[in-house]
Amino acid sequence: MLDHLECGIVLTGCEVKSLREGRMSLDEAYGRVDRGEVWLMQCDIQEYTFDSQQTHDPRRRRKLLMHRREIDKFANRAYEKNLTLVPLKMYFKSGKAKVLMGICRGKKTFDKRESLKKHDAQRDIDRAMRRDR
Repeated sequence: MLDHLECGIVLTGCEVKSLREGRMSLDEAYGRVDRGEVWLMQCDIQEYTFDSQQTHDPRRRRKLLMHRREIDKFANRAYEKNLTLVPLKMYFKSGKAKVLMGICRGKKTFDKRESLKKHDAQRDIDRAMRRDR
């Protein structure tokens, strides 16, 4: 991670209730700059179970609230240098939902292959340990 920034997020009422229950996943989420605004994409906030009238798409894009100078400095830097905006965590601060966004560099191809080799080796070791029992 190269840098991080706390920013607000635009949510509906049932999304906030669902967040308070902890029904949210940032596994595949990322940030994107579109027409001078920053959006949180692929963040999965499940529907609130007790809300019968208003439902929302769990994976809809959500606007992130940042000052113009923060967008220029932070998000555009990620776009220009081919970096990725990644949500690190989502939390409540003074009753408002906040997202901690980080600028990260993606793995190179050789790094991915090395990670896969380590993962496969660990899986083989675990299998052997289970067989010996």
